[in-house]
Amino acid sequence: MTPRELYDALKKVQEPKGYFFNKDREFVLDMMQALLTNKERYGYMNCPCRLASGDRSKDADIICPCAYRAADVAQYGACYCALYVSAAWNEGKLPNEYVPERRPPEKMAF
Repeated sequence: MTPRELYDALKKVQEPKGYFFNKDREFVLDMMQALLTNKERYGYMNCPCRLASGDRSKDADIICPCAYRAADVAQYGACYCALYVSAAWNEGKLPNEYVPERRPPEKMAF
């Protein structure tokens, strides 16, 4: 699968749910490549912005789209990586600000 094919497949599923890709296409395709690399490396597409342990059960909350995406997009208009955003964020109606990490620190230790 290519980054473009992954983009097309995910877009088809995520947009009806109200989650859009960042309008920066080059950034998004780089993230698609990172997801594919993580899938090859770990067997699942963990968040490209976080370190995975390599144990699927320990990383379940950071498999993209991560468990924190909905809350991040609801509060900031973007997920932690800014891969998934709201329509308002893409349209410039929300500030593009830093999204703090919601993952509990105890889940990051391995």
